[in-house]
Amino acid sequence: MYKSFLKRLIDFLASFFGIVLLSPIILFLIVFLAMANSGKPFFFQARPGRNERIFKIVKFKSMNDKKDENGELLPFEQRITKVGKFIRKYSLDEIPQLFNVLKGDMSLIGPRPLLVKYLPLYNDFQKRRHDVRPGITGWAQVNGRNTISWEEKFKLDVWYTEHISFITDMKILIRTIKKVLFKEDINSGQNLNMPTFTGNN
Repeated sequence: MYKSFLKRLIDFLASFFGIVLLSPIILFLIVFLAMANSGKPFFFQARPGRNERIFKIVKFKSMNDKKDENGELLPFEQRITKVGKFIRKYSLDEIPQLFNVLKGDMSLIGPRPLLVKYLPLYNDFQKRRHDVRPGITGWAQVNGRNTISWEEKFKLDVWYTEHISFITDMKILIRTIKKVLFKEDINSGQNLNMPTFTGNN
């Protein structure tokens, strides 16, 4: 009942009221990020969702588009803006994904949607992370986030698909709030992104 109906209903209502309540913060960030990113406050990218259906995820833009002399984007640490570093530190860049949840592309809680180019690299076990809608936060995010290996992350993602329940989702939500407030499990190195997934050995 929860997995088939109530989870989607809760996602819709929570994302709708979340957007309404956070609208002053959303408008504030749009203004500052537009100034920091040449009028482009949002970042759009194709991501695979449930059953590997491709959708466009929306996030606040934390990096500029500066390129080198060969026309290639500069490294991550050279493109992230001061405002971008702040919003990533407190996960504010994820707020626009509430619109993805409202639309039905995502859930509040589920495996994080990764890059489309990773799809051919998954083994049969790892592909099971796409049995459910991807989430803004998930079991892997509250159990290591970007400090754990890809193998561990996929195991946690698949575990979640097999153990979806209201209790599990509430546990993840509470732990997410705690980790955001105390900035836990965030890589302190120069590159705050996960390394690129290159497939399985």
